[in-house]
Amino acid sequence: MVRIALCDDEPAELAQLSELLEEYFRARGRTGRVSSFSSGEALLAAAESGRFDLYLLDIILPGCNGIETGRRLREMGDGSEILYLTVSDEYAVESYAVRAFFYLLKPVTAAALFPVLDEALDQLSRRRDAYTVVATSAGQRRLPLDQLYYVERAGRRMRYHCADGVLESLTFQVPFRKKVEPLLEHPQFCLCGVSYLVNLEHVTGVDGAVALLDDGSVLELPRSAAPAFKLAWGEYWLGKGRR
Repeated sequence: MVRIALCDDEPAELAQLSELLEEYFRARGRTGRVSSFSSGEALLAAAESGRFDLYLLDIILPGCNGIETGRRLREMGDGSEILYLTVSDEYAVESYAVRAFFYLLKPVTAAALFPVLDEALDQLSRRRDAYTVVATSAGQRRLPLDQLYYVERAGRRMRYHCADGVLESLTFQVPFRKKVEPLLEHPQFCLCGVSYLVNLEHVTGVDGAVALLDDGSVLELPRSAAPAFKLAWGEYWLGKGRR
């Protein structure tokens, strides 16, 4: 079941987009549920009690516009994909700041929307299936990668900072880079210095030697590694935006 939140303040466009999504589900043989909202505030209130898999947001909304709504979703720690729909391309750069998956100009057609939905939902499926196994004193733990914020070396142990807390591994004898090699196979992970591995999906900004994370926390980076990390973060999100 795919849960999609649709937000547009124009009733006719909200109805038309909802019909397009239902048509998409039928055409692709998928099951899904579309929840429609006429304001960013209403969508945010719903997201607080249960997150969605994908957000389709109009940018020009009264009150909390689409960009601000996306920013607040990220501040809530919501890493789900955001697809912006708008009549103007003047907000494209701002949409990258909230790590938007794609940016479509209205009027939206099935020919333009369906391939983007295919890619977004395929990525969702890959994220749900991707995980790592961590050996702890309480046994092995299966850790979904989309819930992993960063990994740090703590002596001879690994600390996995996750959405639901910190997980500490058993001791290890190999270099840190060797230990995190399986995670480096995933493009969202970036090695920072000799003791940190960061999930770029959860980074909302880099201020000097500080990485700002989408749950509101900050991570102090090694100063010598911070410039390269900032460059990698920018290239990662610009690369996604070029889709």
